[in-house]
Amino acid sequence: MRTEANFTVANINNFKDALLMWAQQYHEVVWLESNGHQGRYSSFDGLLAVDALTSMVTDHHQAFEELKSYQHESKDWLFGYMSYDLKNDVEQLTSSNYDGLGFAELHFFQPKRIIQINGNEIKFCYLNMVSDEMEEDFRAINSISPTMEQAPTGESSIRIKLRIFKDDYFNRVQQLLTKIHRGDVYEANFCQEFYAEDTTIDPLRTFQKLNAISKPPFATFLKLNDVYALSASPERYIKKHGAKIISQPIKGTAKRSMDPVEDASLKRNLEHDPKERAENIMIVDLVRNDLSKSALKGSVEVEELCKVYSYQQVHQMISTIVATVDKEKNPVEIIQETFPMGSMTGAPKVSAMKIIEELEATKRGLYSGAIGYFTPAGDFDFNVIIRSILYNATHRYVSFSVGSAITAKASPEKEYEECLLKAKAMRLVLEE
Repeated sequence: MRTEANFTVANINNFKDALLMWAQQYHEVVWLESNGHQGRYSSFDGLLAVDALTSMVTDHHQAFEELKSYQHESKDWLFGYMSYDLKNDVEQLTSSNYDGLGFAELHFFQPKRIIQINGNEIKFCYLNMVSDEMEEDFRAINSISPTMEQAPTGESSIRIKLRIFKDDYFNRVQQLLTKIHRGDVYEANFCQEFYAEDTTIDPLRTFQKLNAISKPPFATFLKLNDVYALSASPERYIKKHGAKIISQPIKGTAKRSMDPVEDASLKRNLEHDPKERAENIMIVDLVRNDLSKSALKGSVEVEELCKVYSYQQVHQMISTIVATVDKEKNPVEIIQETFPMGSMTGAPKVSAMKIIEELEATKRGLYSGAIGYFTPAGDFDFNVIIRSILYNATHRYVSFSVGSAITAKASPEKEYEECLLKAKAMRLVLEE
């Protein structure tokens, strides 16, 4: 059982910074930040979960069945992640590419302490065993000055390497195009890794810098012992609220400009780009099919098609697909029936995932997986882990990956440029 307490603060930005600094004392931390993007399906401005009472860590084998049992037995809030490689639990697939990060394939925990922010209102939701510490924790957070001098971190200079060089990228995309032209697949999301070895970073400072220049609606700071995800994700994978499920895939990217006239032109060009629209619509069809596995018959609808939204670094084309599920439908099964998200695979989905495994050089791991939470009522919300820096502090390995959708009309040069555009914010943060 949980106890709740409400507080109000005057300066919410200072409180958020102090809250994240306070959270670093715990081994398990998930911070979800909307950065002021309040859309139709927003639930909060910020949500923090720390301090595990119980946890579940596993590889892909029977992962969704284990998660189903864990969620059913706890009947409480659960926070954590699902890696892309849980595809191997959903389909007869494998992952054998190089993995420098070494993250578990699934990790969830039941937090003792949850702190939710809406406007200037702060709600503490603590398990009863620690509920008498709520006021003490609130005072401790407020005593932290966000401008406190941070101790030197011993960060080494970061030398970012490419797992696939430009010529090799072109060669692999050409192989993919050959498979598309002969009908093996219509579209596949092809990704490449940027990485740094023997490297130490300050995860919190790195996240704060990345979030400040990106300000996305699904930002995440995740710390689970020695592994970190510092995410500036603009994309929702799937949300359940009551009987309604919502998926919002992104396909279509254009750069921003400081010149308002040019920026408006770039946005308009993306809205009407036939290739980008075709990519988006293909994935919308795939998501409709995925949601129909869980949905009540005839309830799947495209609520918004190919709408362009503007973020700090890029314009993005987003569609919104909704459906209704039976109130008895198991929440984990809904995720299992739609995983991994279509925007990061391609169509047909299984064929695309096989080709991805063949042509990519790196095991995706948490990249193109999802971070989020389940509520006690069985609702959930998960983002897509893109525009994210992943870090294993023990291995001293830093990684970020980017990708783009390859279709029959794709130009390898333009796809490569799109990847560099998506990599810009992460590279800037790490190399500055």
